[in-house]
Amino acid sequence: IEGETTGTTDERESKLFPDKDVNQTRITCHDMTPEFLIFGTDNGGLFYFFIEDWQYVNEFRHVVGIRKLFPDPSGTRLVFIDDKKDGYVYNPVNDHLVEIPEFSPFAKGILWEMWGLDKGVFIAYDEEKIYTYMYSREHVMGTRCDLVGSTKLPYGQKPVLLHNGEVTLQTQSGKLVTIALDSHAYLFIDSIEGKNAKELAECLNQTIALKRWKDGWIFCNQLNAREHWTKLGYAALKCLDVDFAIRVFREQGDVGLVTSLMHIKSLEDRNQLSGSIAMYLGEFNLAQDLYLASSKPLAALEMRRDLLHWDSALQLAKALAPEQIPYISKEYAQQLEFTGDYMTALAHYEKGITRQEHDRDHDEVCAAGVARMSIRMGDIRRGVGMASKMPSRVLKKECASILESMKARFLLARLNNAQQWSEAALLYEQGGFYDKAASVYIRSKNWTKVGELLHHITSPKIHIQYAKAKEADGRYKEAAEAYKQAKDWDNVIRINLEFLQNPEEAVKIVRDNQSVEGAKMVAKFFQKLNDFGSAIQFLVMSKCNDEAFQLAQQHNQMEIYADIIGADATPEDYQSIALFFENEKNHFLSGKFFLLSGQYNRAMKHFLRCDGENSQAIELAIETVGRANDDQLTHELVNFLMGDTDGVPKDAKYLFRLYMALKQYREAGRTAIIIAREEQSAGNYRNAHDVLFSMFQELKQQKIKIPSEMATNLLILHSYILVKIHVKRGDHLKGARMLIRVANNISKFPSHIVPILTSTVIECHRAGLKNSSFSYAAMLMRPEYRNQIDLKYKKKIEMIVRKPDKTEEEEPQSPCPYCGFQLPETELLCPECKGNIPYCIITGRHLVKEDMTACPSCNFPAIFSEFIKLMETEENCPMCSEKVIKQNLQKVSDTHKYLSPEEGTAE
Repeated sequence: IEGETTGTTDERESKLFPDKDVNQTRITCHDMTPEFLIFGTDNGGLFYFFIEDWQYVNEFRHVVGIRKLFPDPSGTRLVFIDDKKDGYVYNPVNDHLVEIPEFSPFAKGILWEMWGLDKGVFIAYDEEKIYTYMYSREHVMGTRCDLVGSTKLPYGQKPVLLHNGEVTLQTQSGKLVTIALDSHAYLFIDSIEGKNAKELAECLNQTIALKRWKDGWIFCNQLNAREHWTKLGYAALKCLDVDFAIRVFREQGDVGLVTSLMHIKSLEDRNQLSGSIAMYLGEFNLAQDLYLASSKPLAALEMRRDLLHWDSALQLAKALAPEQIPYISKEYAQQLEFTGDYMTALAHYEKGITRQEHDRDHDEVCAAGVARMSIRMGDIRRGVGMASKMPSRVLKKECASILESMKARFLLARLNNAQQWSEAALLYEQGGFYDKAASVYIRSKNWTKVGELLHHITSPKIHIQYAKAKEADGRYKEAAEAYKQAKDWDNVIRINLEFLQNPEEAVKIVRDNQSVEGAKMVAKFFQKLNDFGSAIQFLVMSKCNDEAFQLAQQHNQMEIYADIIGADATPEDYQSIALFFENEKNHFLSGKFFLLSGQYNRAMKHFLRCDGENSQAIELAIETVGRANDDQLTHELVNFLMGDTDGVPKDAKYLFRLYMALKQYREAGRTAIIIAREEQSAGNYRNAHDVLFSMFQELKQQKIKIPSEMATNLLILHSYILVKIHVKRGDHLKGARMLIRVANNISKFPSHIVPILTSTVIECHRAGLKNSSFSYAAMLMRPEYRNQIDLKYKKKIEMIVRKPDKTEEEEPQSPCPYCGFQLPETELLCPECKGNIPYCIITGRHLVKEDMTACPSCNFPAIFSEFIKLMETEENCPMCSEKVIKQNLQKVSDTHKYLSPEEGTAE
């Protein structure tokens, strides 16, 4: 044997084994590696002799003699077979011995894997089979050896070498042949393409058994099923290959497990790492043992606490962390309380109290638990006392709820049910749970306490219970108040009618709350008093229309019934009323209700039978025609209005309204002009103005072009109305300008020609328009007007004519809103662009584009600054007479719709 010190000493040249001083020991087997001579003896000794240092470096004693030994090429692992024919794997580094499972008693030899990347694999063989084993030094369960598979051994051949799943055999003739081990079969398949799932899963199992994780990854990719990925990941985890397990679980998106493994992968303590992995694998007892053997034994306690294994946690805490016992006891007690083991829970809550200032919150939780468990165990006095002293509202509610639900058999403190309920109610009250307190007081019939709490109670159910009790005691006012609090309006109405004799309150409640049952009760009450009108009203309110109709019929109250039934009636209801009035020969009401029932022919027949100019009947007849849209009915009504039926022509306004109802807006417009003309001729200028204005608005709404005659007449009438406003405000110039416009159309005011011309002369004279004053004064001097002049103005007018003063300033000008041409303010026709300019409803002047607004009610345009001035003394719009709020007036930004109103209207 050659070495660095070869030939230096004689002692090194020779060595006899075993040593002479070891008596009666016989070497039974031996083997050599480049570094060691290893031999076994008949008494179980296993010796490692280090050749370099020429001395023993390791000695192990087995229980029985060793027959054969087979070291791996490096000598760091060794398999031996003992006298019992059992096989073991021995690790000389730590003297760890692992028995080989399912070891053949006829085993002839062992071969270790010679492939450098697969050091843990070895085979054992007998006459028939080769057995493949996997030795794992790093494993969550500790060092272990597993049988991977077996392969049939050809007869008469002997294994001599194992390399990467292939065994080299020597035949009887001395030739060498190779066979593949069945446990490594996946290595020798041609391609994984085309393999079915079962075959791929079998290959995956082989890679896992041999710890060939990269090969396993390939098969998992091919299978692409979560269960296979999980199997691979857990296998790697069991062998403490955390990095590969993280890679697998990250591929599967298992965020929780990846995060947990990232936290432990850097642990250097193998026991702590194995304990954590065992915990993730669900092997909690193993995890506890590993944690206790590690440098951080408290991890075992934390694990048991997290798992809610309180018994185990308490046992560990006694040994490892006595200061944790109170906190674990509290958590254990909470679980016991949840599962119903109240006696044990009480004991643990009591153990949990620390009486330390910094643990006040913890102690309060434990004390609350003691209070609850004391009540549950029958020690009510102790539990209630503790709950009352503690500030927690929730605890009071919990204890009260326990007391309320407990049965009499638990009352060990000699309390009867009533006392028990009183305790519960008192706790509810102390905690501010007034509805619950009142509910318990009601069960114990303690109405006094219920009354005291009434203003705190929100539950209608409790108010109703209290109200019923008070009603039974004859205290009706309190009962009514309680029913009111509960919003039980029917009972409030009943109490007011039957006991308090307060029908006004009952009626008010029915009207406010629309209670059907309440309305029935009120109706019956009024029937007893013979107040049939009120009875009918409340029967209708309670949807008892048939009863209301019969009552109205019996007591001649049909008109009241008809008024009350209003818009809620059905056509059948209206027909019944109409038939009743038809029998009574009341044509107007009969027609009205036939109209409401949709029987237009019968309605028209009755309306036309009404006496003379019954305006209401004619109005309803027009409405009938409008709804019916029937030519024959229209013809009948037109004949009636023209007087063909009875020889009495009716007011033209009805014809106007008929056209409006029929949506014949042009005919309505023409009729409106005629009506306005008649009103104007009669001197009713405001009426004429209002007729034209309403028609103007209707046509505008229907997008129908306004007749020019209507627009002109409305302008002249409006100018006349503006005169009074301006004169009243002392603005004589504006009044004079409007009077000039009216005087220029004096033929449209035949009833007041002289007064209007007189006013024009006077206002023009006041405003300094001397020439205009002279012109209209000269007109008044005509023979047909002269004698009609008011005497108090006659001399003055004559003087104006005799001594004419024709000085007059020209009218101020403002721009045309269309083309910008400057023209007189009251001129409404632009000589430049020939456009008809809309007029301002405040001044009568033409509109100015930059200073425009509109009335919020009628939407007629006006000059903004003038409208604001008018609002200082007036409240209403001169055009529509509606009230205008100054703040609502805004300048118009889009003037187009006011300057071109005819756009968008139908011809």
